[in-house]
Amino acid sequence: MKFEMDSMGSNQVWTLVDPPKGVRPVGCKWGYKRKHRADGEFTAFKARLVAKGYTQRPGVDFEETYSPVAMAKSIRILLAKTTWYDYKIWQMDVKMNFLNGFVEEEIYMDQPKGFTVVGEEQKVCRLQRSIYGLK
Repeated sequence: MKFEMDSMGSNQVWTLVDPPKGVRPVGCKWGYKRKHRADGEFTAFKARLVAKGYTQRPGVDFEETYSPVAMAKSIRILLAKTTWYDYKIWQMDVKMNFLNGFVEEEIYMDQPKGFTVVGEEQKVCRLQRSIYGLK
C-alpha cells in the first residue's frame, strides 16, 4: 500500500482541498491481489486503491463512460503477424496502478483509510488523474 501511495504522490493524482458545499465525495477502498510467477509460485501481495465508482450518479457525477478494449480478433492478427515475421513478444507488468488520463470533471474522493494526512482530516482529495473504479 505504501508503494501505491508513493506512486500516486509522485504522479500528482490528487490534491487535498476543503470539501465544497453540496458535493458528496466518492469513497475509496483497498483491493488486494496475490501475485504469482508463471510456475504458480507465490511472489507477493499487490495493493490497489480503488474508487467506489458505484456511488456516482449518471448526469450528476459523470456524463458518459468509455472503456477502450482491444478486440480478440485484433490481438490474434497481431500475434499471427509477429509469428510470421519471427518477432519477439514480451509480457510486461505495470507496477503503478493508476490510469494516466486526466480527469475533466471535478471529482472529490475521501482520503484513503490509514493514509489520512494529520491535521487535514476534514479535507478531501480532488482528483487530477483517473484511478480505478471511476466511471
